[in-house]
Amino acid sequence: MHEGHKPSRGVTRRTVLAGLGAAVAISAVGRHAAAATEKEAPQLAALVKDGKLPPLADRIPAKPMVVKPFEKIGTYGGALRRGLRGSSDHNGILRMVGNQGLVRWNMDFTEVLPNLAESWEVSADATQFTFHLIAGVRWSDGHPFTADDVVFAIEDCVKNSELYSATPAQLTVAGKPVVAEKIDDHTVKFTFAAPNALYLENLATPLGQHPTLFAKHYCSQFLPKYNPNLEAEAKAAGVAGWTELFRAKCGDIEIPSRWGNVDKPTLDPWVVKEPYSGGATRVVMTRNPYFWQVDTEGNQLPYIDEVNFGISQDVESLMLNVISGKIDIQERHISVLANKPTLSQNMEKGDYRLLTLVPSSAQQCQIYLNMTHKDPAMRKMFADKSFRQALSLGLNRQEIIDIVYFGQSEFFQAGPRPTHPWYHEKLARQLTEFDPDKANAILDKAGYDKKDADGIRKRPDGQRIFFAIDVIPTLYPDLVDTLELVKAHWAQIGIDIKVNTIERALYYSRGDDNAHDAAVWPGPGGLDPMLDPRDFFAFHPQGSRYAIPWTLWYTSNGEKGEEPPESQKKRFKLFDEARSTADLAKRGEIMKQLFDITAEEFETIGVCLAVGGFGVIRNNLRNVPEKQPDSWTWPNPGPALPQQFTFTS
Repeated sequence: MHEGHKPSRGVTRRTVLAGLGAAVAISAVGRHAAAATEKEAPQLAALVKDGKLPPLADRIPAKPMVVKPFEKIGTYGGALRRGLRGSSDHNGILRMVGNQGLVRWNMDFTEVLPNLAESWEVSADATQFTFHLIAGVRWSDGHPFTADDVVFAIEDCVKNSELYSATPAQLTVAGKPVVAEKIDDHTVKFTFAAPNALYLENLATPLGQHPTLFAKHYCSQFLPKYNPNLEAEAKAAGVAGWTELFRAKCGDIEIPSRWGNVDKPTLDPWVVKEPYSGGATRVVMTRNPYFWQVDTEGNQLPYIDEVNFGISQDVESLMLNVISGKIDIQERHISVLANKPTLSQNMEKGDYRLLTLVPSSAQQCQIYLNMTHKDPAMRKMFADKSFRQALSLGLNRQEIIDIVYFGQSEFFQAGPRPTHPWYHEKLARQLTEFDPDKANAILDKAGYDKKDADGIRKRPDGQRIFFAIDVIPTLYPDLVDTLELVKAHWAQIGIDIKVNTIERALYYSRGDDNAHDAAVWPGPGGLDPMLDPRDFFAFHPQGSRYAIPWTLWYTSNGEKGEEPPESQKKRFKLFDEARSTADLAKRGEIMKQLFDITAEEFETIGVCLAVGGFGVIRNNLRNVPEKQPDSWTWPNPGPALPQQFTFTS
């Protein structure tokens, strides 16, 4: 799976450490100014009057975080309607609701701002990060949120080897996990084994949410350390063991059960009322009475009463809901160029305006051949660089761009986008010309010169060259269309493929089991090459689909997975060095070395540069920026702060 103003990455997030004081000072002044005049939603005021809810002053911090509305002060009320697709679209909820980490991105995707941490200090060598939490924040059940929760989430949950096969990469440096230490009730210190200059940036992404994900007073009951009767309770609950029970009750960043338990306390603007569970046709979330943010006039957020996620089984149904005015904001699943004319023509009928998305991705369709395939013959074929080079030369990229993307792209392999200061010409442009004669010659020379009666080449072991490429049609329908053309192109050079359309859950499980032949995904790293380098080396346990066992080796410090070749190990070291380097120029020099190696190895095959996306916003929904980044690391629309979205009459 991934802008307010298009980021200029030369100065952007690299100034975070230097410019921190000013950002925090402004935020602190705002909190103090608004503290005396808090107001709340009428439905909550009624509950207070009936004695069913504590007064607002007892539910929010004395100095709550102040959010300046994008356009104007909002009004309370309404239900926001948004669409999900299929059975594993949980990140569609995360992007809208679950954005309450210690820090957050600004609208321009250029700076890290305070969030649940109102301020912080970073040691000179970037090994220690001391966070000062907003005092008085409460979980959605009214229990205080303190440093104990942050330490519990890291030390007891994320670093638990029975829950996590390896401590997530965002919390690991030099092969060692972070150490989280409580200083006082509202101060926590994170210490890394080596410099981690990118940690604040990583914290602002979805994968940085662990410190604020698990409430100790609730989730501790699902850990053996705190509950000696847990195995019996797990058995009584009908699950295999305590780890499964923990996941079901407390979830994780990117799994459906995060949104499947109405009893789990959260720090989000809205809490689950109708859960995301098997067979659900919708997910309903209602306002969190303890939410810890207010607007500039002291009104407790969110403005909107509830969020209703309808679950559609196909994009056509979702599009019909959009056109008929049954969706209030949507870009996910409908941001396909083929849909834009229809959406543009029906703006008046559907009573909506268009949302513009600026991609942070590099590649519209990246093809990953599984170089660690379980079948030795397939592994040998995919690991043959000349085989991959021939496939790239056998792609008629211009035809794909013209037919699937309406001419709105250009040839591209991988790497930072052309506007990025780290753009790498060879990594981006090599082997993008359409040259089937050269492709055939390379394949002949590589030992794939024999063909069957259908003109399909044979491997040296005599087997026909055939493999499946996994793709998720509900998430990226354009990639299915692209692969159908790829299939035709490669058939001309004697390669037979199957376009394997599967559900997202199966796509992930096949990858986790290393059971796929090949897969496609939009290639990341176009504007955020440090935050999502999965196409530059085997970094992401789910995303680097050309060698997932290598990623496990990297993230587990060699304890799991499969030992990768030296070129990968060298890139591991270079990346670790780069993310430990605060100086932008020096970091760029290190990444240039990494890109040089990636270009030489040519492990993945790109088609074309990622194209801009779009969505719709109902005309009566305001405070919504009409131009947003489109990225997993800026999980749109979350950083635009949906808690300050508001309806007008």
